[in-house]
Amino acid sequence: MPADNEKYVLVIDLGTSGSKTALASVYGEIIDFDFEEVPIHNLKNGGVEQDPHDWWKAIMTTSKRLLDKELVSREDIVAICSSTQWSGTVPVDKDGQPLMNAVIWMDSRGEKQVNEVAGGLINVEGYGIRKLYDWIRISGGAPALTGKDPVGHILYIKDQLPDIYQKTYKFLEPKDFINLCFTGKFAASYDSITLHWVTDNRNPGKIDYHKTLLKHSTLEREKLPDLKRSIDILGPVKKEIADELGLCRDIPVIMGTPDLQAAALGSGAVDDYVGHIYIGTSSWLNAHVPFKKTDIFHSIASLPCPIPDRYLVSNEQETAGACLTFLRDNILYHKDELLKEQSVPDVYKIFDRIAEQIPAGANKVLFTPWLNGERTPVENNTIRSGLHNLSLSSTRGDIIRAVLEGVAYNLKWVLFYVEKFIKRQMESIHFVGGGANSKVWCRIIADVLNREIKQVKDPIQANARGSAFMAGVALKYLSFGEISKYIQINEVFKPQSENRKVYDEMYKEYLNIYKNNLKMYERLNRINRN
Repeated sequence: MPADNEKYVLVIDLGTSGSKTALASVYGEIIDFDFEEVPIHNLKNGGVEQDPHDWWKAIMTTSKRLLDKELVSREDIVAICSSTQWSGTVPVDKDGQPLMNAVIWMDSRGEKQVNEVAGGLINVEGYGIRKLYDWIRISGGAPALTGKDPVGHILYIKDQLPDIYQKTYKFLEPKDFINLCFTGKFAASYDSITLHWVTDNRNPGKIDYHKTLLKHSTLEREKLPDLKRSIDILGPVKKEIADELGLCRDIPVIMGTPDLQAAALGSGAVDDYVGHIYIGTSSWLNAHVPFKKTDIFHSIASLPCPIPDRYLVSNEQETAGACLTFLRDNILYHKDELLKEQSVPDVYKIFDRIAEQIPAGANKVLFTPWLNGERTPVENNTIRSGLHNLSLSSTRGDIIRAVLEGVAYNLKWVLFYVEKFIKRQMESIHFVGGGANSKVWCRIIADVLNREIKQVKDPIQANARGSAFMAGVALKYLSFGEISKYIQINEVFKPQSENRKVYDEMYKEYLNIYKNNLKMYERLNRINRN
C-alpha cells in the first residue's frame, strides 16, 4: 500500500503494442497501471506506421482510468515522465500537429535513400569510408542501411512525400512527440536523438548536433529539435491537460528516455558491465559501460544514456516476443477465433505449460526468429523466420518450445559479441520485459546462454520503473547509484549442465541456417524501392 508521505510519478510507457500508464513512487514501486492497445499499420512496401492520435488517445484514456481509482492523492503526484518505443519519426507542423502517421522502428522504406547517402567512392560494408570514419568517431554509430533509423524515415519522406517534408517544422521521436503533447515544447533528449546519427557523443555530458554529420546525412538542423538531458525538466504540463487529468497545474514533465534506456534502469543493472536482457515485442542484451566504442560489423555500440558520464551498450533484436504473438494469432489461436470465445484464455500461460513438457532441444525442431529481418548481431533486412526439421512426429509442443528456444539462440549469438565488446564474461544477467514473466523462458535462456539469469520482480514494469527512477533523480529524491537497492529479484535460474550438449548442437545448426540460406533470403525478399 502507498505510504502516507510518499511522492509519485505518472509514468507513460508507450510500446509498439499499446500504451501503458502507471503510477509509481519516486523509488520505483509500481502502485498500479492501465493498458490500451494501439493498432499497427503494416504496408506492402516495407512501411510500418502508427497514428500519433491513437497514441495520445490511449495515453489520456489509460491515465484517466488509472487516476480515477484514487489510489494515491493527486496532490502527491510530483512529475510526469515518459518512456516510449525508439527509432520512430513523427513529422509535426509549427502547432505541433502530426502531418502523417508516425513511421516506426520496423519501417524500412528509407533503405534506398539511406544507401545513397551513406555510400562513397570507396565503400566499407556499404558506407563511404570517410563518412563511416566520421560517423563512428563522432557519434559512435552510423545510419542503418536497412532504412529503419529515423534518418532513413526522414530521407524517405523528403524523397517520396515532399509536400509533407516542406510542411514539417520538426521531426520528433515518439517520446519527444508525447512530451510536446504534454507541454507544447519541442525538444529531444541526448539519448532519444542518437539514432539520427547527427550528434557529437564523445562527451556524454554535453551532446549537440555536429555540422559534418548533418552534411553526411543531408538532414536539416532547423527541422530537428533542441537537445536536453533525460533528467532535465522540460516544463510544466499544459494547464488544459492538467485540468483534464485533475493534476496540479505546475506539475513538471521530465524529459525521459526511450524504452531501451529506461528498461536498463528499471532492471537494476546500473553498475558498469552488469547485463540485462529485455524481451517485449523486440529484444536486447545491454550493459552500462564507462567508454564509447563501436562494433559496426555486428550493430553494437555504446551510446548515450540517462546516467551522466556513462554509456549503454546498445543492440536490438528485431522480433522476440512478437514471435509468440505471431504463433498465437496466425497459427495456433487465430485472434478472430479467440474473439468468439466467451472467456479468452491466457494463451501465453498455455504455451508455457505445453513447452515445459517438451525436452530441451524441442526434439530437434529449430525456429529462426527473423520475422522482420534482423538488426543484431547481423544487420540484414531480407532474412526471414522458419521452422526447420519438422517431421510427421513433430508436435504443437515441439513448435512452441522451438520458438522460445529460437529467440534464446539469437540472444546467445548477441551475447558472444557483447562479451567480446566489453572484454569480459557476464556471470549473471538480469531479465525484464513481458518475456521474463515466463519461468520456462527464463530456464531456457539460462541453459542456452550458459549464464545465471536473474528474473526481476514485476519484470513487465521495467520501463515504467526506470522512468519513475529518472523522475526521482531529476527531483533529487535519489541518485542513480542508489537504484539497485530498490530492485527485487524474484528467482535466480542457474544453467543446467545436462542440457549443454543438446543446446550447443542446436545452436551450431542455428548459425548454419543463417549462413546457408543468405542468398535464398536475398532472392525472395529483396524489395524494389524504385
